[in-house]
Amino acid sequence: MTKSLKSLWARFLFQDKGILPTKRFLFVYLFISLVFMWGSILGLSWAFIITFNLLTICISLLDLLFSPRKQQLTITRMLPTELERGISYSIEIEISNSSPYSLFYRLVDGLPLSFNWPFPLKGQIPKDSAQVITYHTTAKVRGNYDVKKLYFRYSSLIGLWEKQTTVDLAQSVKVIPDLTETKQYLENAQQFLKYEGLKIRRQRRGVGDFSKIREFVVGDDPRKINWRQTAKLQEVMTNEYEPEHGKYITILIDCGRMMGAELKKGNRLEKSLEAALTVTAAALKNGDYVSVLAFSKEIHVFVPPAKGMTHLQTILQAIYNLKVDASESNYGAVLRYLETVQKKRSLLLLFSDISTFLHEESALVYLQRLRKRHLFLMIGVEDQTLLKRVQGAPDTMQHAMVKSIAQQQILFKKREKNRWEKQGLQMIEAREEKLAVTAVSHYIEIMNQSLL
Repeated sequence: MTKSLKSLWARFLFQDKGILPTKRFLFVYLFISLVFMWGSILGLSWAFIITFNLLTICISLLDLLFSPRKQQLTITRMLPTELERGISYSIEIEISNSSPYSLFYRLVDGLPLSFNWPFPLKGQIPKDSAQVITYHTTAKVRGNYDVKKLYFRYSSLIGLWEKQTTVDLAQSVKVIPDLTETKQYLENAQQFLKYEGLKIRRQRRGVGDFSKIREFVVGDDPRKINWRQTAKLQEVMTNEYEPEHGKYITILIDCGRMMGAELKKGNRLEKSLEAALTVTAAALKNGDYVSVLAFSKEIHVFVPPAKGMTHLQTILQAIYNLKVDASESNYGAVLRYLETVQKKRSLLLLFSDISTFLHEESALVYLQRLRKRHLFLMIGVEDQTLLKRVQGAPDTMQHAMVKSIAQQQILFKKREKNRWEKQGLQMIEAREEKLAVTAVSHYIEIMNQSLL
């Protein structure tokens, strides 16, 4: 295809500058052509027909005089610099028409194909006025995207010809993980955890950091009564303690092949990232140090430990663009690397696929060495397909075989989990919608029990 033909084809696809006939003009021209074809049968000369057709086209071009010039249009776009995956956002486009002519428009914004497309947008802009056009879109895939161009078509009120212009509005937008659960925790931590049956409670037996002295109430531990303050104030007062702060939390995020398994919303990696960010927010809010390590067959990201809520933004910017790797995860390599970078005792919180991890015998050797210094907790997403196969009725031979294999997989997983947990390596699985809640709940429980 020659360069001119490519340009013409791009013009029809909303991808170039130029002038195009509208459907109204094509219908009018088709009607005139049918009339003259009938006239040719009745004896009209072809010279007259050709001359009249050319005259019709020339007269129709006068329609372009009643539409604004490109220099009389100003287009700007208001696009957020960060979008959360799966959340609907409104994008505003302001169009200023400084000409003495009204126009009808159609526009297509240059969003990536991974965004929802509500285009083309249609409307009318009066003369000497400006209009703000709002549309909603949702980003489906995390990453960093460049939104460069906006394609704009407009015609006069007669609407025989359309002018098309391409506006360069280069902007960068980051699509980050869904932070809905993280925001819910930061707004109200106890309400976030309430339906899990866990409370963010104070320490027992006076262990941990001293918080304050308060009035004794029913249900308090009598061993924590502060007798000196009781004698001074003539009422029973008790000491209140809270979990120690300044602990080290290391979050490990598996990006291997099995983390690409699709769930109801996203895949395992997406849910793991959302849960990891929620645990990060909880730990930073409690004054702990948090580091993050993402890996597959090699180390992709390592964020050194730090505390303070500003560190949450550092972690988010480091992991928002993580992708699922097509290769298997190398647990042995990441645990060796962890020995070199994390010298202080910490909670190792691994988000991975438990079924895959249980087949890694080499990882057990490194974890047995790590558990002497660190506390290990692994969290995975339940395999709902496997559970459905186990619960299915064996009404046919094929269904019975499938159920038998599924039960065998469940028994293998339980047996191996018990073997690992006897070594002090705790493993839990949760439904995808409760992965963040489960992770935060176990983190709070560990802090309450002063296991670190």
